[in-house]
Amino acid sequence: MRGIAPAVLLLLHGVAGFVPPNPSCTSSAPAAAPKGSSSSSSSSDNIKRSSSPLRGADSIMASSSGGAAADLEIKSETACFGGRLLKCVHQSKATKTPMTFTVFLPPAAASSAVPVLYYLSGLTCTDDNFIQKAGAQRIAALRGVALVAPDTSPRGAGVAGEAGTSAQGLGSTWTRRKRTGKKTRYRMYAYVTEELPAVVAASFPAVDTSKASVCGHSMGGHGALVVAFRNPDKYRSVSAFSAICNPVECPWGKKAFSGYLGKDEAAWKEYDATELMLRDGPFPSLGKILLDQGSADNFLTAGQLLPEALVKACEDKGQPCEMRMQDGYDHSYFFISTFIEDHVSMHADRLLA
Repeated sequence: MRGIAPAVLLLLHGVAGFVPPNPSCTSSAPAAAPKGSSSSSSSSDNIKRSSSPLRGADSIMASSSGGAAADLEIKSETACFGGRLLKCVHQSKATKTPMTFTVFLPPAAASSAVPVLYYLSGLTCTDDNFIQKAGAQRIAALRGVALVAPDTSPRGAGVAGEAGTSAQGLGSTWTRRKRTGKKTRYRMYAYVTEELPAVVAASFPAVDTSKASVCGHSMGGHGALVVAFRNPDKYRSVSAFSAICNPVECPWGKKAFSGYLGKDEAAWKEYDATELMLRDGPFPSLGKILLDQGSADNFLTAGQLLPEALVKACEDKGQPCEMRMQDGYDHSYFFISTFIEDHVSMHADRLLA
């Protein structure tokens, strides 16, 4: 195994899940800045911008005393369903690289605090895929929920081989690597569970990060499950599309865990959603878990996702779980966009209760 071994979502402190290359995650270019705009920092805050802010945006951002806001740069900003869509970059302490995330602030954020739904994308994705393809902003605007979509890995970490395979490296990690040197920069679990919420809270005070839920797709689906199961006090609900649910029992998971965590199979179970449910479940504070899976998903039929293992574990532990097998749907964002409103609404019900 050369370079950064095969992919698994090792969420900066724990593995989130691993999935194969997905054409639906081909990155698209970020929104271009308006003509005539230039990078500048506002005299009223420490959030730098590379494009002019839309009218009213400053009212929902932190002032110069906002801590982490001082390190945040707004790369692009646009109106969306009456709210604001902002692409942000900051220097991460967890990964020691610049990290990108996109935040959607619903109209309600202009006048009151709103809860937040984090979305973790799949292998080879960036923060753009969910934001541009899932179509979640409409229902998030209606329900008054902020969306935060982080990138899936550090960029420019300088780890040998990180760009050489889609299975591990760029766009493929949600865990804390137990390695030394530059490889420790792939600490996405700690980034997602600790640093990102702190940056969002300091930069966007209208987002109440104490009221948070998490959702994800594929590698990110497993990441969402692992993050929630390891931190049930931080999240009010969790859902997933096409998640890798039992990686210690599938070929991808075994290969990925070997590369990230070595041969200690006991350590693998720390980042396996099914094993965590069996060991630590149930998790009453998370409510009912929602899992959507397409019946025409090639990775399902290949035995790589194993959702039935997690469903059985939930049954054994008394954890409410709804598994929906969606006939004819595959692993793509066409599948996600069809059912994303169900997921956002479920999370909104929990967050706004």
